[in-house]
Amino acid sequence: MFEGIDLEHLPAALEALLFVTDEPVDAITLANIFGENVEEIELALEDLQRKLDEDARGIQLREVAGGWRLYTHPAYHELIEKYVLSWDTRRMSSAALEVLAIVAYSQPITRAQISAIRGVSSDTALNTLIDRGYVREVGSADAPGNPGLYGTTSMFLEKYGLRSPADLPNLEEYAPDEKTVQLIRERLGAPSAADAAVPDERDLPTPEQIVADAQASLLGVVEKVDFDQLTFNTDDE
Repeated sequence: MFEGIDLEHLPAALEALLFVTDEPVDAITLANIFGENVEEIELALEDLQRKLDEDARGIQLREVAGGWRLYTHPAYHELIEKYVLSWDTRRMSSAALEVLAIVAYSQPITRAQISAIRGVSSDTALNTLIDRGYVREVGSADAPGNPGLYGTTSMFLEKYGLRSPADLPNLEEYAPDEKTVQLIRERLGAPSAADAAVPDERDLPTPEQIVADAQASLLGVVEKVDFDQLTFNTDDE
């Protein structure tokens, strides 16, 4: 057990420790490391979070997936994205992004339901998300054959800076008009607020595009890049 840090320097010590972690660390674990009680650790974390925000630093401290982790500031997302994409040729396919968004907003959901929403088979994209750790099987549906139900993982929450799926942005905020809102509800299986017919889809953004836009908004939170763990994959997924 590490001891000897006075309370005045505890926020700085926490910043140093969290800088080298590759996953969120909960307050209990931090308390055990520093030999402090959980309340003091939580106060120090909140103090560090506030100082980073007040000083307009390039990093932020966020509570995600049951723990604390440092992230780059959303204001610099485009700059970081430009830099990262200059050497990272691996990008998640649009199909995988659509499936991930559908699972996130409709979980728990079966493979057949995902494919029905997208209108095409989604097994390859879903398997890719499972392999990467974003999606997992969470149970079985009470239906013939007991098909598997899928949901997002804690890694998904961590990557997108969320404490829980409840923190996902409201899809309707990304719809340009009420007709598109209704279309999203229809396609994702949500009850419609109106009895009017579903509008013509030809001149409207698809629900998948709206979902992907909402999900992309979360990418303003960019995690520290782990160069040692970076892999490249140019195959279409």
